[in-house]
Amino acid sequence: MDPTIKLILLLIFFRIACASTIEKKFEHCERVVKDWALSSLHQGINNDKHTLQDLLFFLHVPRTGGRSYYHCFLKKLYPSSQECPRSYDKLRFDPSKTKCRLLATHDDYSMMEKLPKERTSVVTIVRNPVDRVLSSYEFSVEVAARFLVHPDLASATKMSKRVRAKTNGVSTLDIWPWKYLVPWMRGDLFTRRDARRQKGSSEAKSDSPYDMEDMLMPLKEFVDDPIVQDIVHNGATFQIAGLTNNSYLAEAHEIRHCVQEHKSLGQHVLHVAKKRLDAMLYVGLTAEHKESAMMFANVVGAQVISQLKDANFSVDTLADNQSGNISSSHLDSELESNVDQNNSTLDEKATVQDESEAKRENMTVAELIEVYEGCISSLLKTQSRRRFASLKRISPANFSKEARRSISDEVLQQIRTLNHLDMELFEYAQEIFTMRHVRLMGNIDMKDGSEGKFDRLHVFELWKIPSLVMLFILLLVLFVFANARRRVSKVKVRNKY
Repeated sequence: MDPTIKLILLLIFFRIACASTIEKKFEHCERVVKDWALSSLHQGINNDKHTLQDLLFFLHVPRTGGRSYYHCFLKKLYPSSQECPRSYDKLRFDPSKTKCRLLATHDDYSMMEKLPKERTSVVTIVRNPVDRVLSSYEFSVEVAARFLVHPDLASATKMSKRVRAKTNGVSTLDIWPWKYLVPWMRGDLFTRRDARRQKGSSEAKSDSPYDMEDMLMPLKEFVDDPIVQDIVHNGATFQIAGLTNNSYLAEAHEIRHCVQEHKSLGQHVLHVAKKRLDAMLYVGLTAEHKESAMMFANVVGAQVISQLKDANFSVDTLADNQSGNISSSHLDSELESNVDQNNSTLDEKATVQDESEAKRENMTVAELIEVYEGCISSLLKTQSRRRFASLKRISPANFSKEARRSISDEVLQQIRTLNHLDMELFEYAQEIFTMRHVRLMGNIDMKDGSEGKFDRLHVFELWKIPSLVMLFILLLVLFVFANARRRVSKVKVRNKY
């Protein structure tokens, strides 16, 4: 047989064999994903989604603004004695405290396997996937840059371990997903700094902080990296589905990678995530900050206050839950120490404390919102100082809303494509939020004052535009009608003569 014909036949056989293998892999993945989805949908979900149950599980999707809810809402509502131990920081549920009532964590929905489903209410916040990916990039760089105070990576790593062991505190490096992203970004920053020193150059060749290759990892490189593909992209969908690389489910890794390899299978995971959003007590939106906070206070806050009163807990303890945390003045000094001296990242346990939040009796929803506003104002100032102190290590790189405009459309579209599940889940979350917000506004008695400033502001904004439009249309109709009458009158006069 001719050698050329032999080669062609071998190539055909090889292609058939490969196609058969790919088909078998897909069939296996399809079976695994469908079996999990079917099982997840049949699991008992609390049907009374409007009533707060004994345990509140705050499923905190990273970079959605959840930290402000934790510190400025939940820590003001729940006495520290009722918070599940190490829940937020260590991100692994400690079942030793069986009567805890608040679990706030970056853990995914697989945590429900360890909780009494019928006695647990779940709340979460969802963010536009593009903004969440950009924020994940910025925060990874910000935290990693704190270590650049050290002469080299080995020194930074050694000092970080020593400080964490000495203080027995919790570092950003202990928290998912930053325990993966920050060390990776930290190593990259040191590598680039060493390269600049060898070249004897310290000037950035780009004006955009998202494309300063000499200073830090470009955004495009971050977006395309396998680590980010596995942890960040479609992260909200996987977290709400319970399939992150931090999941309690043994099959989570296989399912996640099947979905990443076979895009069509993602619809099964998305369907489960949507069903779980539907069943949650509260779904907030990062972009709708005021409306989300108002709804949280009225839907969750009001019921927590009622539960505490019914359980005979003194309302005085509502604000008396800061004892194990760090005051704002202590926090400021610790921040300076962390950034400028030992660069510890022990920041996640810090809570901003406001003296005006002294013990309150008979707290109302309006008062809760007032407390929240004061707390978040201080928290944002603290975060701003921290970011400034970190990013000066990689100056002139400085992240801001204006700087984001320099990101190319190509990179933004790549983020949308890689987060196709999250894009669809976000749209669904928007629908849920809109429906629930309209229903809440209809139920609130505007005379009892419980709506607070957020309610009044939203009602004004909600009706201001439609009212102006209606007024404009009415004036236009009157104008047209008057014009028509004048013309008819003129015609009659002409006909008369």
